[in-house]
Amino acid sequence: MALLAMRKARGCWSFIRAFHKGPEPAPAPQVSEHTQLNWILTCMVRLPRLQHLHQWKAKTAKQKHDGTVGLLTYPVLQAADVLSYKSTHVPVGEDQIQHMELVQDLAQGFNKKYGEFFPVPKSILTSMKKVKSLRDPSSKMSKSDPDKLATIRITDSPEEIVQKFRKAVTDFTSEVTYDPASREGVSNMVSIHAAVTGLTTEEVVRRSTGMDTARYKLVVADAVIEKFAPIKNEIEKLKMDKEYLEKVLQAGSAKAKELAYPVLQEVKKLVGIL
Repeated sequence: MALLAMRKARGCWSFIRAFHKGPEPAPAPQVSEHTQLNWILTCMVRLPRLQHLHQWKAKTAKQKHDGTVGLLTYPVLQAADVLSYKSTHVPVGEDQIQHMELVQDLAQGFNKKYGEFFPVPKSILTSMKKVKSLRDPSSKMSKSDPDKLATIRITDSPEEIVQKFRKAVTDFTSEVTYDPASREGVSNMVSIHAAVTGLTTEEVVRRSTGMDTARYKLVVADAVIEKFAPIKNEIEKLKMDKEYLEKVLQAGSAKAKELAYPVLQEVKKLVGIL
């Protein structure tokens, strides 16, 4: 629970820094065990293994093949984050399945070389595996997308959310149907609507019978606004309590280090560093 609280606090702190750029630096709790284990795991993975990961190829293509080594090895840091706590199950999106396969391979490779030590973690996928971009439904929604209309953010105002859904790409057929293969844009609307309401895609489509896509996009926008409202309210409350956030960050960091430290020490003994 402390780790989860720390992650939430970090997220809230990033919102605060985005909205209020004060002179003092934000606290950055460090768990150095992650980076130390990262280096050990990096020594166990071959370069082609990382270069063949889909996200690396996709991102370097967008950057005109000017990707950094940090971007290339980031999946190994993810693996260190998971394995530092001997995690057994990890909730991920569909786009992270390849990275989780790397985590599993690294755990198995380490165990084969040094004896059974790391559990081989399993991926937990939600019913909605991937949210697609509002402007390009063939790709996933990303916070780093340069098109500001492509991504819905929790901190967006209701007016901004409505505008983004108005501009969302669909097609020239007005009927609301769910057919991801041939109607990516409308199907993305249906998937988002189902995710925020808890309904099935079939139920969403049935309830939208007779509605054209222009009207339907506004219905989805309203559903998203309603879903985000209590989260936005909580963010606003937390923004006013800097002291609480700092305490959560510090407590979470201390707990994370308490858990990760003995794991790293044992890893060091196994590989011969200690």
